[in-house]
Amino acid sequence: QVQLVESGGGLVQAGDSLRLSCAASGGTFSSYAMGWFRRPPGKEREFVARISRSGATSFYGDSVKGRFTISRDNAKNTVYLQMDSLKPEDTAVYYCAASSGVVRFGATHEYPYWGPGTQVTVSS
Repeated sequence: QVQLVESGGGLVQAGDSLRLSCAASGGTFSSYAMGWFRRPPGKEREFVARISRSGATSFYGDSVKGRFTISRDNAKNTVYLQMDSLKPEDTAVYYCAASSGVVRFGATHEYPYWGPGTQVTVSS
């Protein structure tokens, strides 16, 4: 069973960039499809981005498309989320998630394994 730990969160200003990392252990990382989700204050958890096992394919939520980039390094057992042009509405707890099965929609129920999350706060 894979364990996930996010890092890289913090307090930044609008327009800044931030890179989140998610380190995986306890499994064969390249066998997991990976995703990033976030929970804004007072709202439900929402899809941010996901990436295939090889890293060849990625998808993004509409609110982050063109600003965020997901990538992975299977040799380092790590998935990244590069966040550029940050906005106050990007403020949330960010979670990485893993699935050893088929991911069709990037929905939360498709990912059995989750990290504890890292807080990102964007001030205006």
